[in-house]
Amino acid sequence: MAKKKILAVDDESDVLELLKKRLEVSGYDVLTATNGHDAIHIAQREAPALVILDILMPEMDGSQIAAILHDDPKTKNIPVLFLTCLFTKREEHFEGHESGKNFFVAKPYEPKELINEIARIIG
Repeated sequence: MAKKKILAVDDESDVLELLKKRLEVSGYDVLTATNGHDAIHIAQREAPALVILDILMPEMDGSQIAAILHDDPKTKNIPVLFLTCLFTKREEHFEGHESGKNFFVAKPYEPKELINEIARIIG
């Protein structure tokens, strides 16, 4: 069976590299981008099973990227997981972690919890 493809997007290269390694160890094929423009082009070209976005990024933030992806017929069905420090673990627990086609995990995250959430979203 082919590995599921995930696009991870973060403007901090060290955070992105660590996330990539954790996802690859868990059996996913990982594509990366450090900005919104690249993320949109990669998502349109590669049709990943999931896009993981940081919210706070320069030029185009994660919510803008998600809106563009959800408005594009090629990418509208790709779920988006926001991995962000704007959302606390307490809020994640009490407010729920899903909104429409978007999911939320608070930073700092536990790697096992993140992998479990990804598995829940994309199987």
